[in-house]
Amino acid sequence: MTDGEGHGEGGLLALALLALVGGAVAGFVGAIFRLALGQADQLRNALIGWAHGKEAAGFLLVIAVCAGATAIAAWLVRRYSPHAAGSGIPHVEAVLRGELPPIPFRLIPVKFFGGLLAIGAGLALGREGPTVQMGASLAHLVGKIFGRSWPDCRVLIAAGAGAGLGTAFNAPIAGAVFVLEELVQRFERRIAIAALGASATAIGVARLLLGDAPDFDVSGLGYGDAETRPLYFAFGAFAGLLAVAYNRLLIATRAAARRLIFARADLRGALIGAAVGTLGWFAPDLIGGGDAITQRVLTGGAPLAVIPAAFLIRFALGAVSYAAGTPGGLFAPMLVLGAQFGFLCGGICRALGPYLNVQPEAFAVVGIAAFFAGVVRAPITGIVLATEMTGSVSMLLPMLCACSMAMLAATLLKDPPIYDSLRERALPADGPIATADPPGAIPAAEESKKDHPDH
Repeated sequence: MTDGEGHGEGGLLALALLALVGGAVAGFVGAIFRLALGQADQLRNALIGWAHGKEAAGFLLVIAVCAGATAIAAWLVRRYSPHAAGSGIPHVEAVLRGELPPIPFRLIPVKFFGGLLAIGAGLALGREGPTVQMGASLAHLVGKIFGRSWPDCRVLIAAGAGAGLGTAFNAPIAGAVFVLEELVQRFERRIAIAALGASATAIGVARLLLGDAPDFDVSGLGYGDAETRPLYFAFGAFAGLLAVAYNRLLIATRAAARRLIFARADLRGALIGAAVGTLGWFAPDLIGGGDAITQRVLTGGAPLAVIPAAFLIRFALGAVSYAAGTPGGLFAPMLVLGAQFGFLCGGICRALGPYLNVQPEAFAVVGIAAFFAGVVRAPITGIVLATEMTGSVSMLLPMLCACSMAMLAATLLKDPPIYDSLRERALPADGPIATADPPGAIPAAEESKKDHPDH
């Protein structure tokens, strides 16, 4: 049976089938985006290597290419789809809350090509920002094509966003958990069903193109002795403090960039792109999304002595890159910082307590989850994401210890989660300008009550 809004069994079945379709489309587009980013990274590295043989002319060429690519990405956003700037996750959250209208579908090519240009130019931005927002838009498009009502389209938007996140990191469970823990921040049965199905088909399609292996190759990690467990609690507290500092730097840098004399977004983008190109000339391994950095740290291939300098550079680079106003997310840069901080703390613990069985690589894995929990305030997503990306189920208990303290430290300091801060700044000063509920549709809050009467 179905009713006008599709709440009956037949309506739920149709919605679940559409979520499978939306997830498959999101997975395909997300996988193509990942492959294109890989080619862009190779092209950038090849250009820098070739340019070093041209001395001053090569140096200027690298700067010009990075500045030009970033400027074009920022111009695409300013000209065609302002909501494509940044990660897109705050905007998806605002749409799901009814604070902003749904995203126009022209965002999809802007997010794809703008993200490709910006991240390919070396900005420290994550691929998940574009894949989440594109996944949400693509799933919404599927709903519109099949004439679904707004409550169903809202479910599809959330499911598509989770499918996009899962595709970005080859982490299907994390994608579904992210929808419930961060995007809607409560358990809604219809959204849970759609999110699980969309993530499953997204990863099924993406793995045909990307392969089945976890994103990071990590092996040889033990479960950790009881003597080392208190170290993870202390480490988590420090990770929470660091997360608060990162959140505040990110917001302050973004605000400062908007006050530059270069008022136009594309000019600001060009300036930041030129700075990134300059850094890339001297340290090409430190720019870009950072997957290679994370992999070296997780396998112990990064010398401990260089970690502090590399960490500080990436800490600042992530905030500056996000201020460019181009498409690109925060997750991947957070993974780098969490892994570096964890590896550094693990190395210090091993040096101070040689009698303890401390593995710096284990701290690096835990650091990914703990720093994520402190920044985003979504600890379950962080734990599942780190586990799926590394295949390190032995680190579940240490991650639980560290994430609890990271959450506690950040909460006691009254620092808002990063996506809450960004979403509030995306809304007009006088509050929401529109509701995502068209005339005659059931509002999102009322829809949730129908789905889960306990709310």
